[in-house]
Amino acid sequence: MKNQSFQDRRAAAEAAKSALLEKFKARPASDSPEVLARQAERARITAEREKRAAEREKAKREEAERLEQERAAQAAAAEEAANAARRAKEENDQALIKQMLEYEAELKSKRDARYAARKARRG
Repeated sequence: MKNQSFQDRRAAAEAAKSALLEKFKARPASDSPEVLARQAERARITAEREKRAAEREKAKREEAERLEQERAAQAAAAEEAANAARRAKEENDQALIKQMLEYEAELKSKRDARYAARKARRG
């Protein structure tokens, strides 16, 4: 190979160019049935791919919506539980206040009874 002359190299380059040109010419025309069938197949594959992508996107949106609804339901349940706990605490506080008032009234009535008994003894 090292002993190739300029003519040999030029002939090889010319043969390569000719081979590329023949390959290009041997290609079917853009309006041939083979090319049209390949284009139609590619279009069908692209449409199916886009359809699957749309379905995946729809599934993602539905999942995100479902998760948001679950979060909202959990937040509502947590708020309801907090409200129930607050109401129970308020009822408990009211019951304790009522119990304390009753106890205070009982002590006052006992004190008043002792005072009246002492007044009756004296006079």
